[in-house]
Amino acid sequence: MTELSPDRFDQIFLSVADQCRDEGISGLLDAFFGFLGRKTDFYYGNTKGEAQKLTLKYFNEHKEKSISKHKADMDEREAKERERKIQRQKKEQEQFATAASETAKKDEPRVTELSEDEYQKELEKQRQQKGGISTQEKDENVNGDSAEDKKEEAEKNGDATVKSDGDKKEGDEDDEEEDEKDKGKLKPNEGNGGTHPNYRWVQTLKDVDIHVPFNPAGPLKSRDVQITIQKRRLTVGLRGQPPILQGELYNDIKVEECTWTLEDRRSANINLEKVNQMEWWDCIVRGEPVINTKKVNPENSKLSDLDGETRSMVEKMMYDQRQKEMGLPTSEDQKKMDMFEKFKTQHPEMDFSKCKFN
Repeated sequence: MTELSPDRFDQIFLSVADQCRDEGISGLLDAFFGFLGRKTDFYYGNTKGEAQKLTLKYFNEHKEKSISKHKADMDEREAKERERKIQRQKKEQEQFATAASETAKKDEPRVTELSEDEYQKELEKQRQQKGGISTQEKDENVNGDSAEDKKEEAEKNGDATVKSDGDKKEGDEDDEEEDEKDKGKLKPNEGNGGTHPNYRWVQTLKDVDIHVPFNPAGPLKSRDVQITIQKRRLTVGLRGQPPILQGELYNDIKVEECTWTLEDRRSANINLEKVNQMEWWDCIVRGEPVINTKKVNPENSKLSDLDGETRSMVEKMMYDQRQKEMGLPTSEDQKKMDMFEKFKTQHPEMDFSKCKFN
């Protein structure tokens, strides 16, 4: 005998449920048990208590099936989410490694190897410059005025001072203009995002996490929450109430990689994966208060997720960036300077007094 499909009546029940949508599950159950009372002898045709026993029997049977299926679906969803995170971390590591490798190649010092003849010519040239007079000095003597004389004359006339003051004033105006642009912007929270009265968000270069507390009167279910995620638009709220967060996103997202979960049945956590993973967002949706992205500090703890080689390259890039901000030599600059000092030590006969190291 062919086994009947358990979902063969689903379309009929869905039609009934749709007509009872205003009353919810209670309306559907009321309609079903009312049907049994009106059209069958379910309540009086069996022995005493048999109707209740049958109801509880199938209730418990389908309850266990439903709970088991829900648990399996949740486990599968969590497994897929873990896999997505692993893939994202792997992709980020590859991006870090590529960027660090390109930076290292770009900053690699260029050393030109000289042959013996070329070395001897360079050495002779250094000796001639040390014992003689340069072409520039000869030209200055012929013209009568040296570069130092011209400089002293300009300083006496006040030209140099006026020019310096003008440059300084112009620089101050640029600084004031830059500060004026950032005036009114919020300072990023510890997660490089923003904290607002109705929600809080944090970000990395690859994604954004939003926490929205609903503060409901009682526990919520998924159907009570309305969250719509589109490529450039987001809506978050409770059904039948004005949205808590709604509008055009700061930039495009990968909708298929975005997820949301109901936490403690009272708040929602939303994860949005960015399309452009080389920028910091200053807001979630346009029109909301913005943060000052110049004050964003990437989390150092994320370095622990990288392998040893990639981590060392990223740490080097971060160190060089800090050195540049303080006006100090980067690791590559220091390496070049050390090589230059070593070369000077090996060739004391050469004059490096006029050599400029860039």
